[in-house]
Amino acid sequence: MSKKIAIIIAFKDFRDEEYFIPKNIFLEKGIEVKTVSSKKGKALGSYGGVIDVDLCLEKLNVSDFDGIVFVGGSGAEKYLNDDKCHQIAQETISQGKVLAAICIAPAILARSGVLKDKKATVWQSNMDKSLVKILKEEGADYQEKPVIIDGNIVTADGPQSARKFAEMIVRVLTKL
Repeated sequence: MSKKIAIIIAFKDFRDEEYFIPKNIFLEKGIEVKTVSSKKGKALGSYGGVIDVDLCLEKLNVSDFDGIVFVGGSGAEKYLNDDKCHQIAQETISQGKVLAAICIAPAILARSGVLKDKKATVWQSNMDKSLVKILKEEGADYQEKPVIIDGNIVTADGPQSARKFAEMIVRVLTKL
């Protein structure tokens, strides 16, 4: 499978498992992976994972990839209202590519408008339902499930779902 995926992470405090588990699964399947963030250098995960950023968000060209994956973690909050991230999500859908997000990142997709009338999930806790609220406000059909596929969009609820999330992305990619 000669496919190519861009994984978008926060430069600081991306969720390690949500990046490393999918990346390793993609590489095992022969999918080329590029790591994208707000700047180049060494990005730092919430639990100490370090990764070299291949590409700046500003330089990301959606047409160069078969899929775009947004990773969560507290650092991803800065992308919630980021115009460039919203543009990337919109272009990914308009070009018929795979768009995926895990943890808090589905709220980025919701804010970009691409989850309207789509089934999706997002991270929540007993104390914090704010991201579920964002999805609903933006017209998504929120489902309290670990991983949801709706067309070319894959969303997942957090690090415990990282493996299944990656497997579902591969499944959708192979149908393109």
